[in-house]
Amino acid sequence: MSKSILKFFIVTLYIQTACSQENMPPILGQEKNYSYEVIVDDISVPWGMAFINSDEFLVTEQSGILYHVQNRVKNEIKGLPDVYFRGQGGLLDIALHPNFDTNKTIFFTQGVNTENDNKGGNTSLYSGVIDGFKLTNVKLLYKATPNTKTSQHWGSRIVFDREGHIYFGIGDRGERDINPQDITRDAGKIYRLNLDGTIPIDNPFVGLKNVKDAIFSFGHRNPQGMTVHPKTGQIWEHEHGPRGGDEINIIKGGLNYGWPKITYGKDYLTYVGSNPLEKTTSLPGMEQPFYYWVPSIAPSGMAFCTSDVYGDWKDDLFVGSLKFEYLERLVIEEDKVVKREKILDGIGRVRNVVEGPDGYLYLGIEGTGIVKVLPAK
Repeated sequence: MSKSILKFFIVTLYIQTACSQENMPPILGQEKNYSYEVIVDDISVPWGMAFINSDEFLVTEQSGILYHVQNRVKNEIKGLPDVYFRGQGGLLDIALHPNFDTNKTIFFTQGVNTENDNKGGNTSLYSGVIDGFKLTNVKLLYKATPNTKTSQHWGSRIVFDREGHIYFGIGDRGERDINPQDITRDAGKIYRLNLDGTIPIDNPFVGLKNVKDAIFSFGHRNPQGMTVHPKTGQIWEHEHGPRGGDEINIIKGGLNYGWPKITYGKDYLTYVGSNPLEKTTSLPGMEQPFYYWVPSIAPSGMAFCTSDVYGDWKDDLFVGSLKFEYLERLVIEEDKVVKREKILDGIGRVRNVVEGPDGYLYLGIEGTGIVKVLPAK
């Protein structure tokens, strides 16, 4: 048997096996009755996006630029802290304070080195006040340590719960055997703070010796999507897996989501100093994902559709695919994904998904900018 034929059979078997999982229904088709229009162009990696109103929003460019966009015209906002831009890191997510209309405060995550130690950087959470095209009163609310020159797994998304807390994620920073399972260390975690940066007294690990008491959950690999369920108020998160095993998790305080002890993915080449990744999908005391993808789609950005502008899309979950360059629609019934569908197949690497105040979905597309998804007329 030739190598090409053998490769075909292996790939076919892999896909059939993946799609036969109860957790993993096959993609049933590609929705073709939708198009898009470019709202703002010439943004290389539009990582984060936050709407002020239907005609005005903020967007981050990963290399370190914050844009204000109004009526499709973008202007740079000055005053960011120095951005440590390396690999998957840089200027990442952005979110408006729940009282933005009155205080003009924003939150954002970025790579940073505040120690001047020439040892790399790590993910941080900042707040600042928008004053025209300038950022003022910038405050560092949380900085992960230690710094590292590894280029991968910085996270990071930002959401708020209904009780006035801010949540953000930091990836394992490429040190899977050290960080995610250790609550005395940063990285591989979801964090929860009060809006002023203080620690909530009911955070799950407050009072334990030497722990990072900002941690809300742990055992995460690389969170690049996070949203709040519009009906339940629960925090939903997704993260990249290793060659399969991308996950959607419903985040609850104090729980261990398993990485790298359990995963539905496969190991990459073993790095110097790391242990081979065992293929274990469940262990006591570790949470199962709500949903997982095999093979990986490399998810980034996530939003529920709450409007009627697309007809039967209301209440469905939408996730961007970096690897396969499409928007994925997930139909959920009785706490289970029952259907997957490709939207705008081949549009480009979908970095972010946001529902605007007008009810339309907006996508951050690498190399393109921000696009608006349009339903069929």
